[in-house]
Amino acid sequence: MRGLPELRAEIDALDRQLVQVLAARIDICREVAKVKEGSDTPVIQPARVRDVLTSRRQWAIDIGVDPDFAEQVFRVLLGETHRIEVAGARPDAAPDKAAAPESSRSALDTVATRIDHVVIAVHDLDASEATFTDRLGFHRVDPLEGHSVGMRVVAAGGVTMVLVGPEAGDAVQAYLAKHGSGIQHLAIDVLNADYARAALAAVDAPLLTDVVVDANGHEQFFTLRDPNLGVQLGFISRTGHRVCIGAANVLALFEAMAERD
Repeated sequence: MRGLPELRAEIDALDRQLVQVLAARIDICREVAKVKEGSDTPVIQPARVRDVLTSRRQWAIDIGVDPDFAEQVFRVLLGETHRIEVAGARPDAAPDKAAAPESSRSALDTVATRIDHVVIAVHDLDASEATFTDRLGFHRVDPLEGHSVGMRVVAAGGVTMVLVGPEAGDAVQAYLAKHGSGIQHLAIDVLNADYARAALAAVDAPLLTDVVVDANGHEQFFTLRDPNLGVQLGFISRTGHRVCIGAANVLALFEAMAERD
C-alpha cells in the first residue's frame, strides 16, 4: 500500500496537469473569440452550451464520475471562458495577480466554496414560485426531503432557491409577521461544518445553532440574523448523498429564531 506522501505527490502532479489543460483550453477559447469577432457570431450560443453540458454529463456517467459534479465544474469553466470572450482585447485589470499568501487567508476563507442555496420566506407560495418559473425561467425540482407542505424548490442551472410559505408552520408565520417576505438565509457550502463552526466561534461570531446533521449526511449550522444585513448565514457541508437539503434543517432555523424572539 502506498503511503500518504506518495499519494499526495501524485495528486499534486495530476492537479498540475489539470491546470495545464485548463490553460490550453482557455488559449483555444481566445482564438474562438477572435473568430467570432470577425464573423459577427454571438458570444453566447445556448445550443452549444446545452450540448457541452449534456455531453460532459454523459462522459462523466461513462467513467463513473457523478454527472452533477461534472456539470458544476463545466459551468464554472464555461463562465470563465465567456468572461474572456466578452473582455476581448481589454487588458487584464490585475495582470500581476499572484497566489494569495497563507497569512491573508482566514480559516473560513480556506474552507468556503460557494453559495449552496438561498432560503426565501414568502407570504404567497404559489405566486412566488410562478415568479421564478413563469417569469424568470427557473424550473421546479423535487420537494425537500421529508417535507413538502409550505415549501417549494426552484433551480436554474446550479442556482437553487428554497421558498418557504406560511403553510410550513407557526415559526414561519411568526418570521413573516416580524420580518416580511425576503431572503431568510444564505447557505454557504463549506468543506467541513464542524471546522467552520469552530473557526467562527474562535472569533466570537454570533452563532445561533450547533451543527445539525440530517439523514442524508448534510451538516449545517447557522449564525444569528444580523440587523445590519437583514439576513442570516447558514453553513453546509454536503458529506452525504447529493440530494436536496432536508426540510427539517430549514424549519429548524425558523424555530430557533422563534424561540429567541
